[in-house]
Amino acid sequence: MVTSDQRRRQLAREKYARQQQRREEHQRKAKRRNAVVAAALAVVLAAGGAVYASVALTDDDKKGSDAGAAPEGTPSAPGPSASEPAAPEPQMAVDAKATYAMALDTNEGAVTFTMDAAKTPRTVNSFKYLADKKYFDGTKCHRLTTQGIFVLQCGDPKGDGTGGPGYNIPDENLTALGKAGADGSVTFPAGTVAMANTGQPGTGGSQFFLVYKDTKLPPTYTPFGKIDAAGLKVVQKVAAAGVEGGAADGAPKKAVTVAKASVTKK
Repeated sequence: MVTSDQRRRQLAREKYARQQQRREEHQRKAKRRNAVVAAALAVVLAAGGAVYASVALTDDDKKGSDAGAAPEGTPSAPGPSASEPAAPEPQMAVDAKATYAMALDTNEGAVTFTMDAAKTPRTVNSFKYLADKKYFDGTKCHRLTTQGIFVLQCGDPKGDGTGGPGYNIPDENLTALGKAGADGSVTFPAGTVAMANTGQPGTGGSQFFLVYKDTKLPPTYTPFGKIDAAGLKVVQKVAAAGVEGGAADGAPKKAVTVAKASVTKK
């Protein structure tokens, strides 16, 4: 015969077992939810952004900067600081019918890409302005992503994803890569150079990302350049070395520093 004490202990054990089961189920759901979020963010850089992108692949110069506002895993960059007035966008000074070349002289080799001012006049104008001011000289490519999206993000003078020029430029050429598929993404082919942003329209600054392997991202990043074959090999070599600490998103193990950047009319 079961005594009242034995019955109470039995009920307590059963209650404990139910609580443990609920905890374990909650943990399983949380892991599944986090996995889904991580996968989604991987498709989505900050000044840094960085990517990513935030890839968001973003610029993150301010409080609420691109990088800070963009989801992890996308090319992201910061926007202007809420405490400081935004600087004006540079006045147009490029030939809107011409092609320009941007050359990055890095410690890992030269990376050169062409830019069509007819398609992205304000982006090309901004890069010409910044390069002429030696803005990119001595900067690091601060972010490498090796899962979900495949980009090397550069253009942050702070080197941590939070820097930018203090002004924003509008999005351009967003339909160049075709119509978004059912998943809301388009393919950025290997060799594409595109702007990082905060995840919001018109928030590009100085951060950009170099695509070293075909990558699916939303069509919200201005594609404005095409890397030459030799330059793409340099980026792929950096990517092959991986991310510091064995992560899939972070500072590249093979550090990349831009000694000099220049933009010339072709």
